[in-house]
Amino acid sequence: MSATRLLVLGVVRMYGKAHGYQVRRELLSWAADKWGNVQPGSIYHALKKMTADGLLEQVEDAEAGSGPDRVAYRLTEDGETEFVVQLGRALSSDDATGYSLSAAITFMPTLPRPQVLALLKQQLANMEAHAQSTHYAREHAVDLGKPPHVSELYRLWSAHAEANVSWMRDLIGRLEAGDYVMAGEGDDEAVFGTPPK
Repeated sequence: MSATRLLVLGVVRMYGKAHGYQVRRELLSWAADKWGNVQPGSIYHALKKMTADGLLEQVEDAEAGSGPDRVAYRLTEDGETEFVVQLGRALSSDDATGYSLSAAITFMPTLPRPQVLALLKQQLANMEAHAQSTHYAREHAVDLGKPPHVSELYRLWSAHAEANVSWMRDLIGRLEAGDYVMAGEGDDEAVFGTPPK
């Protein structure tokens, strides 16, 4: 699943029901177009596609009057399941672009702390493996038949990989120390991304 789909599901879920413009405005206010590669047109496409796939359903909004904002969307049961499954995958799976992980970090409080920690530890293992492979490539670029200057790319990638590992270790440490309010910890209304009651 793309970061766009996860973010759109998350925003619709967070509001309970939302118009396309509302989803777009919310995501752009988060600058998700920059860190999540979310393009405004792709938001509307995702809403239509996920409605066709049965993850969202259209509902009329009597408060909106007439016009394009009269139709709102809300998650179906399948949409709720898809949100949780894709959020877990994005928290734990290798993501070369970082878009899906960024989207998942946004909504990680909607899952229980132990589950998030387990998923992030899987992500950390992936990041550590990636850091090792980029370190190896950096050290052996010439041996691998690459021109000497290409080792600079491997140095750059290695530095990024090591920074990702360091950041993930710190995030796991903060979560283990009790930072942030997570699902199931008291008042769910205080948990970012939780649907209204």
